[in-house]
Amino acid sequence: MKICVVGSGIAGLSVAARLAARGHAVHVYESAETPGGKLSSFFLNDFRFDRGPSLFTMPHLVDDLFRDCGEEASASFNYKKLAIHCAYFWNDKTQLRAYADEEQFTAEIKRQLKTDPQPVLDLLHRSEKLYQLTGRLFLERSLELKRFLDRDTFKALVRLPFYKLSKTLHEANSEMISHPKLQQYFNRFATYNGSDPYRAPAMLQIIPHFEHGIGAFFPTGGMYAITQAIVELAKRKGVVFHFASPVEEICVENQQAIGIKTKGERVLYDLIISNMDMTPTYRRLLPKQAAPEKLLRQEKSSSALIFYWGVRGSFPELHLHNIFFSDAYREEFQHLFAVDAQTAFPDPTVYINISSKEKPDDAPAGCENWFVMINVPNHDGRDWSNYVRDARENIIKKISARLNVSIAPLISAEYVWTPEGIETQTSSFRGSLYGNSSNSKYAAFLRHQNFSKTISGLYFCGGSVHPGGGIPLCLYSAKITADLIGEKYAV
Repeated sequence: MKICVVGSGIAGLSVAARLAARGHAVHVYESAETPGGKLSSFFLNDFRFDRGPSLFTMPHLVDDLFRDCGEEASASFNYKKLAIHCAYFWNDKTQLRAYADEEQFTAEIKRQLKTDPQPVLDLLHRSEKLYQLTGRLFLERSLELKRFLDRDTFKALVRLPFYKLSKTLHEANSEMISHPKLQQYFNRFATYNGSDPYRAPAMLQIIPHFEHGIGAFFPTGGMYAITQAIVELAKRKGVVFHFASPVEEICVENQQAIGIKTKGERVLYDLIISNMDMTPTYRRLLPKQAAPEKLLRQEKSSSALIFYWGVRGSFPELHLHNIFFSDAYREEFQHLFAVDAQTAFPDPTVYINISSKEKPDDAPAGCENWFVMINVPNHDGRDWSNYVRDARENIIKKISARLNVSIAPLISAEYVWTPEGIETQTSSFRGSLYGNSSNSKYAAFLRHQNFSKTISGLYFCGGSVHPGGGIPLCLYSAKITADLIGEKYAV
């Protein structure tokens, strides 16, 4: 079959490679001049930056993609497991390094927090069990009732009440852990899909297992190497790429997707897969079709304000991933999801990714490339200039105080990516990083399915549809979509 994929994010690339490997003729249309969407790269003077996602977990999903395409990933893509997942800093000078090794991590908790680490081990064990019980159920299947009518579903439903998933993530974490800093540590995992731990469901306790149970990794060549490897895989399987070719419309006749319109011309295809955010897919590409308004009205996830800084100097206390926590975590999330929040939170939680720690040529000798991010509201049409100015001042003040050095004079290069820029450059509605938020106990079921119920031959993949955002879930999404097509259409 002749298949069109709209967008070349990680899910779009992966579904294209899988379907081409199965014998379909696949064309990918991308509005930008390069592939990857948020998972792209750029240079700022002599500093290289990965633009978007910076944490790599569940690398076996990339390995699985290559194997499904008849290749071994190790021939063209490699990665290493991190010994330290992340370094955490609090304003009171407390520091905690999250070691991959369990014994090292528990020793670090004893040494730095002066508390019994057993509750942490209990929570991580719970996270693993929750993943084993529900991972395949909710992450690897299409949201179709027939796919949930089996023994695995029954077994999961019987055991789920034990996990008290009707609680919020914060409530579930607090029941197991009394130390406030460790509560904050585990609450942070809600931000992995742009949600509020004080409202998001306890089901998100599954996320720590991705990092602690499976591990955190760094791709040789940086995060953009993931995009590059899958693009080359897709090309070897025969995928044809059309860059700088925005799709203007998905053409539908008699409730059948028949092609696309690009650069004013209609191109016919048998199937269409949209890797574009769900909202612009309906509003811009399918304006004449009925849209799932209830889903489109759902609260969107948070966005990000990112400062890409070329920094003179080296900071040995910092690692690849670093978090500087707020002293007012609950208030920070209240501010983040407040409808009328117009100002930068004064004590933000700051994330710093420094890829030059693992890939030294990403920065000149004696320098580091800092990807500095805070969570912010998604774009609602506001003017971000004052917000950026105040946030920059707050971030520099916070980091400087914690590291005992004035950071501002060390910044030799700077680029800023706002939610408005994220929306413009990646078509993510309102700059939301993960589509709909997970601030609901039913969040797992409040995402668009990977196919259209009303338009035959129209499919979806990516972070705004099932099963969700982030690299691992986008890879799951691509496989689900490819398998749905494989079940229905023989080559």
